[in-house]
Amino acid sequence: MNSETKQQILFGLYDDDEQLLDAVRKAKADHLDIMDVYSPFPVHGLDELLGLAESRLHIAGFIYGALGTLTAFGFMTWVFTRDWPIIFGGKPYWSVPAFIPITFELTVLFAAVGMTFTFYAVSRLWPGADNPILHPRITDDKFCIAFDTTACEEGDVNKLKNFFEATGASLVDVKEV
Repeated sequence: MNSETKQQILFGLYDDDEQLLDAVRKAKADHLDIMDVYSPFPVHGLDELLGLAESRLHIAGFIYGALGTLTAFGFMTWVFTRDWPIIFGGKPYWSVPAFIPITFELTVLFAAVGMTFTFYAVSRLWPGADNPILHPRITDDKFCIAFDTTACEEGDVNKLKNFFEATGASLVDVKEV
């Protein structure tokens, strides 16, 4: 889609997460193509209803954590056995128990920073990103189901509006983004 083409989105707001779940179930039963669902907090069971796959961010977190562990352990091994071998307190050059706290801290640091950057890159939330908000209450206390009606005929749009009315949406609106 080029920058001049506007996408028309029809959305409905719900007051309760149970209303949202019931509406998503009805939309799936009616074979409606949901563009997206927005909520101010995670709703248990919504991912399964929408057929979303489990996030793979935890795999990236494990890889970043392992990289942090190897970096800390490898650097301390090099420093205390090759670069600056000093015996202090009667301990050997390569004292693994002394390495554990720093290794743990770098594991957590690498995993946290790596997962943060990975999440922002995958979500396209880098500085200067333009992410339009359909309605300001979505991030506050409302739940939303959105349909892309850019290429829909008037009859299909009316069918979606009737869907929102039947499922108890408190507000139905159209926004161009």
